[in-house]
Amino acid sequence: MVRSLWTGATGMIAQQINLDNVANNLSNVNTTGYKAEVMEFKSLLYQTLQTKSTTANMANKPIGAEVGLGVRNSAITSIFTQGSPLETPGPSNFAIDGEGFFAVGGTDGNTYYTRNGNLVFAIYGDDIMLTTTDGLPVYSTEGEPIILDGDTVVSKITVGDGGVLYYPDEDGMPQSLDVAIGLWQFNNPAGLSKAGTSLFMESDASGAAMNEADNDDLKPSKLIQGYLEGSNVQVADEMVNMIIAQRAYEMNSKVITTSDEMLQQANQLKR
Repeated sequence: MVRSLWTGATGMIAQQINLDNVANNLSNVNTTGYKAEVMEFKSLLYQTLQTKSTTANMANKPIGAEVGLGVRNSAITSIFTQGSPLETPGPSNFAIDGEGFFAVGGTDGNTYYTRNGNLVFAIYGDDIMLTTTDGLPVYSTEGEPIILDGDTVVSKITVGDGGVLYYPDEDGMPQSLDVAIGLWQFNNPAGLSKAGTSLFMESDASGAAMNEADNDDLKPSKLIQGYLEGSNVQVADEMVNMIIAQRAYEMNSKVITTSDEMLQQANQLKR
């Protein structure tokens, strides 16, 4: 019965984390480029109550008896399915159609990756630099910040194939600015480390970042200007997951209550 108390407690802890994950998904239902996360569980060690043996009549008992000791969280995995494109007019709003990520430079000197295409052309001294809304520089296909002349009228910038930036000449004809927004892919995006604010970091599980501009084996992603990629969270699914987590939490709490009552009855046998 003490074992069942502990098992029920592990179930309550696991379901509390599960509910935390559901709440996080629902809270980010309107976050640009957010990817829904799913909870994965694993059972704890099993305790052997009886090994393979024989009966008193020497009959074989090939199957032993093992009892589980509960559950714990195994992983919280991001699901990198495509979010719906949402029309958001603006020269620096981009939705990624494909498996690519923007690369941005962090304040700590590390490179981060994101699907959030809500970008801005910010003043950078006498020039203009393409950044995230947090002021982090967005990298070009060359892995360098995208810096434009300070006289550039950002509302006239358009994006062509391969993320190349164009600006009209005196005759109104778009001319290449010889710089392109870089996009990177990963062998296993689910292995990326989460850094918050829709940012991810490369890890051993994700594999090294692969520049689409330098790798012909990758299917190139497309940038859609004037759109943002919405969250891929499905509210109906998350509400169902919330109900399941709540019921599982109630059942595990009932296990603890029942075990406590059985212990009380056992303690009263001497009276």
